[in-house]
Amino acid sequence: MTDTATNAPADVHEDGSPERLAIDTIRTLSMDAVQAANSGHPGTPMALAPVGHTLWTKFLRYDPAQANWPNRDRFVLSVGHASMLLYSLLHLAGVKQPDGAPAVSLDDIKQFRQLSSKTPGHPEYSHTVGVETTTGPLGQGCGNSVGMAIAERWMAARYNKPGFTLFDHDVYALCGDGDMMEGVASEAASLAGHLKLSNLCWIYDSNQISIEGDTDLAFNEDVGKRFEAYGWNVIHVDDANDVAALTKAFEEFRATQDSPTLIIVKSVIGWGSPRAGSEKAHGEALGEENVRLTKEAYGWPTDKNFYVPEGVQEAFESAIASRGVPLREAWEATLQKYRTEHAELAKEVDAIITGALPEGWDADIPTFEADAKGVASRDAGGKVLNAIANKMPWLLGGSADLAPSTKTDIKGEASYEPSNYAGRNFHFGVREHAMGSIAVGMALSGLRSYGSTFLVFLDYMRPPVRLSALMEVGTTWIFTHDSIGVGEDGPTHQPIEMLAMMRATPGLDMFRPGDANEVAAAWRAIVETPRQPAALVLSRQALPTLDRSKYASADGVKQGGYVLADSDGTPDVILIATGSEVGLAIQAHERLLADGVKSRVVSMPSWYRFEKQSDAYKESVLPKAVAARVAIEMAGEIGWDRYVGLAGKTIAMSTFGASAPIAKLADKFGFTVDNVVKVAKEVIAA
Repeated sequence: MTDTATNAPADVHEDGSPERLAIDTIRTLSMDAVQAANSGHPGTPMALAPVGHTLWTKFLRYDPAQANWPNRDRFVLSVGHASMLLYSLLHLAGVKQPDGAPAVSLDDIKQFRQLSSKTPGHPEYSHTVGVETTTGPLGQGCGNSVGMAIAERWMAARYNKPGFTLFDHDVYALCGDGDMMEGVASEAASLAGHLKLSNLCWIYDSNQISIEGDTDLAFNEDVGKRFEAYGWNVIHVDDANDVAALTKAFEEFRATQDSPTLIIVKSVIGWGSPRAGSEKAHGEALGEENVRLTKEAYGWPTDKNFYVPEGVQEAFESAIASRGVPLREAWEATLQKYRTEHAELAKEVDAIITGALPEGWDADIPTFEADAKGVASRDAGGKVLNAIANKMPWLLGGSADLAPSTKTDIKGEASYEPSNYAGRNFHFGVREHAMGSIAVGMALSGLRSYGSTFLVFLDYMRPPVRLSALMEVGTTWIFTHDSIGVGEDGPTHQPIEMLAMMRATPGLDMFRPGDANEVAAAWRAIVETPRQPAALVLSRQALPTLDRSKYASADGVKQGGYVLADSDGTPDVILIATGSEVGLAIQAHERLLADGVKSRVVSMPSWYRFEKQSDAYKESVLPKAVAARVAIEMAGEIGWDRYVGLAGKTIAMSTFGASAPIAKLADKFGFTVDNVVKVAKEVIAA
């Protein structure tokens, strides 16, 4: 039943209890912050304040003074637009930064959505202590939470021993109607149900409101039945203000041992806004008059903004800390004993926590002998991955149903399944988008995760790749079938624009290695930078393994670009290439030398790394005095002008590909020795 005059649930006005006082503090802080910024979403934080308060004060295992305690419960706000709910919770919980300062002070809340504040419009990982993942694009937090739950189950299976429970935390994600509409959440939920992740709880705020209005405009399915079909335990709470029902639901989740749990909570968005339509409460500030009327409805002082009543913050923090601090202290004592009883495993745990590399992690990385026939870089990638994985057990991942093609199985290791959470080979199914967001969630838990698919399917997982770069989370993306070299599969499977897309993403280190030894060097560079997300772009077709006694060492990969082959004196022309076209550039170079043309070949596997080098180094590779330059890449030409200049030319793709054997495609699109030599001589003449 609702109060039709106020659009609020009946009989839930201020009752004077400490619990209600804290809940209304969350609501009014959210209203005031959005109003002061004149920007944001007040409705969901207001409606879900009882949910947040109940979870944090009664269930969440969390130490506010040690926000990064490894065995803490995770709280993911997938409805990132409701950021003021999280900021209010972090403030009232007294969450601390490592130096002891508040993670979110009252002054920070007053600076909501302002430049350089700790309270941006959507929560940002590493920017604000206590934010477990960057949420904004709906559904991403849902997928991340599945990755976090997977990581906990894997670490528990590998490291928990009799008498030593190091990992047993739960993962909570707060979702909305928008999350339930996004395909990534559905993909992730399907996999979570298959894996029976009973440590995962999604709280679905079912308020039937989206930006355009009532969700009946486009969304009227029975979400509960859908999740039951996924294999989830589904619980209904008819009123978000019913703290007793919420408490019972969370208790049922904690008791469920064979499936993830979805708690469907009915709420009225923007509760207590007598003159604000629900759409307004969802998408913009209420306005001063509506704020005043809402506070009046709560029995709140209408003349006070950002008001935290005496004792509210202290009681809230105490409720969390009194549970979390003893748990954290007991965990630290257990870990200390574990280091004695299980010393080798303890080294792994410490490395996961600190991001350190195990001793000798790269000892078995192969060196590939010169071979004109060569090997596909995807095959070389699989060999290098396995060499590292044998030394680093927490390097793990899988593919979107393509492991036989992407060569990303870890040999001799089991699959990750409900019957074996210690498995290291993950089967994400044909769910590229969820795979990406899940891999990010695994990395946020300390694991070195990877996800793989064909490069053309990056379109299906672009958001999590972008967010891994935004968060500086060291997930490795392995993309194979990287060019028109895919051949007969045709233009639907031949990626043309994907390299430019990744190069345009700030903070994403993309490698397109030219032979097997460049693959090994790229993997070294990736593993050595644990907070750096990276993409490995690998070929299906065989690439010649270059003779490194004749040409430069592949160690130059760590600089992003290097002189692979040269001639005496200042070169007449510079050929710049990546991936499968490096071998082509070498052949053209040898032909040019035979014709008396001084040629230089630059292998440029990572633009990102090359741009980080000193001006002197870049000048040594690409001297400004040499204007005759040719870039060769079986992809779109966008961006190459920065390296070839106005006088240079590109041999690249300006159209989609075609279905034909690779040799025919090379002829059609100009990726031949004859054409490279011809273009090189043209730019010299020009």
